[in-house]
Amino acid sequence: MKRHLVIFARTPQFGRVKRRLAEAIGPLAAMRFYRQTLDRQLRTLSRDRRWTVWLFVTPDPARRRATVRGQGRGDLGQRMKRPFRLLPPGPLVLVGSDIPAMRPHHIARAFALLGRHDLVFGPASDGGFWLIGARRSRPLPRCLFIGVQWSTAKTLADTLATIPAGYSVGIADTLDDVDDIDDLQRALPSRRE
Repeated sequence: MKRHLVIFARTPQFGRVKRRLAEAIGPLAAMRFYRQTLDRQLRTLSRDRRWTVWLFVTPDPARRRATVRGQGRGDLGQRMKRPFRLLPPGPLVLVGSDIPAMRPHHIARAFALLGRHDLVFGPASDGGFWLIGARRSRPLPRCLFIGVQWSTAKTLADTLATIPAGYSVGIADTLDDVDDIDDLQRALPSRRE
């Protein structure tokens, strides 16, 4: 069965991406960082033949292209569930678009975990997560993401608490996204790899 990798992204627009980071480095530098990180992820991950890469963007694009879709409406949880319903059958891993240290081996490990688990999460050190995956041999739990406090130290814990008994969960590598200047400074060494 085909594997699907979804990159969840914002359209890189001046003043609309990485706002907390922009407070420290300015909106133009924040947009450039975001665009470079997203471009690198797309370039690197699309070359790997072990999966098909899909880009789900917000705001929704005016025109849909073969592997580009809009995230649609709703809160983050509702939007993240959409690719799991819309894409063709097969295991699916969804990642953020601002994780400078992410490499193909991290994605491959998440897919390997889906061989033994229904769901997989890639934790972030701030309490959130950078990756969610599902084997999709059964539907996502309806209650997944309900009541989650997004962008807090409780995001992953809240999410795990919404998973009903009977679903097995694997934990992938810990990686971090870049939200502010402190995150960017920690990420700089990984950008040189």
